[in-house]
Amino acid sequence: MDFKVSEKISIIVEMINEFVERELIPLEPEFLTRNFSELLPVIKEKQEMVKKMELWAPNFPVKCGGMGLSLVEHGLVSEALGRSPLGHYVFWCQAPDAGNVEILHEHGSDEQKEIYLNPLVRGEIRSCFSMTEVDMPGSNPVMLGTTAVKEGDEYVINGHKWYTTAADGSRFAIVMAVTNPDAPTYRQASMIIVPTDTPGFNLVRNIPVMGHEGDDYFSHGEILYQSCRVPVTNLLGREGQGFVMAQDRLGPGRIHHCMRWLGICSRAFDLMCSRANQRVISPDGKTLAGRQTIQNWVAESAAEIQAARLMTLHAAWQIDNVGAAKARDAISMIKFVVANTMNHVVDRALQVHGGLGMTDDTILAFFYSHERAARIYDGADEVHKTALAKRILRQY
Repeated sequence: MDFKVSEKISIIVEMINEFVERELIPLEPEFLTRNFSELLPVIKEKQEMVKKMELWAPNFPVKCGGMGLSLVEHGLVSEALGRSPLGHYVFWCQAPDAGNVEILHEHGSDEQKEIYLNPLVRGEIRSCFSMTEVDMPGSNPVMLGTTAVKEGDEYVINGHKWYTTAADGSRFAIVMAVTNPDAPTYRQASMIIVPTDTPGFNLVRNIPVMGHEGDDYFSHGEILYQSCRVPVTNLLGREGQGFVMAQDRLGPGRIHHCMRWLGICSRAFDLMCSRANQRVISPDGKTLAGRQTIQNWVAESAAEIQAARLMTLHAAWQIDNVGAAKARDAISMIKFVVANTMNHVVDRALQVHGGLGMTDDTILAFFYSHERAARIYDGADEVHKTALAKRILRQY
């Protein structure tokens, strides 16, 4: 394998890093103290700048209006964008839209692509992915209580979902629901497009997470489907394909998360090192950087980030070359390794900042509270470890 970075991608990453530093990081104080919806006008301005730079939608296919970067290339871009919570949204490669674009591109009908995919890639609308349920284990997508019963030329959907990220402000949801309860376990569920203005689609609330109730894109919705009727033509793919499509979506999706987490690692590491060098701790001018504990944290963090980065690029390279199914061991590994690396680095950076790290005067407290979930969503660490260990042990 060759991870040599092309001149084109090097220039793109350099442009993105400069944009993030100049245009997005200065917005973070407002982002931390205001509702996201209040920032949308200025965010739209930044998005127009990105479009003029021809850096819009880096991981989406060219035929859809994106840049069509490979997964390895997008990994390098995503790390640069991950340095700010606003990065992926401004450049339009954010979850859950990124995964929904993949599903619509691979499984959508021509009509579905015209109505939902094309305006989604252009940034004219947003979407959400409605799979996780209140009373079912999120790490096992075959266990679903939500049903979609066919009545004539409609599906009637009933169920209770939560952690439907970015439901607030979305134009449509892709819903996982049981359509074939008597079929084998992995063929019971389907994916169905549900416009969010459909009667019976009820956004109950934006769930407060770690003391923060986000709005718009930075929200996690609780949704009640009550006799929610949509045409059968809103089915994605064929009935019973929901689980397979979910696995196709979640594999690359986990890569996208890890790439973003590496950007968070990079930002936290920079803040930690700068703070260590600047923080004077004695009358004779000595700084935190002279303390062995801090030096250990810097060395350990640098090594852990580089290891996580190489693991992620290798997993991306495998998906690009042999497909997500054959790369599943690598995907499982990076899911828990990178999530924990990020948590460790952010925690150390916050500790180096002392009381300042607990405030919203830096981005660290936001990272600390919002990214703890990395060890849970898209499969809890323990689930990935167990599945990986079983596959390894079978080889012996």
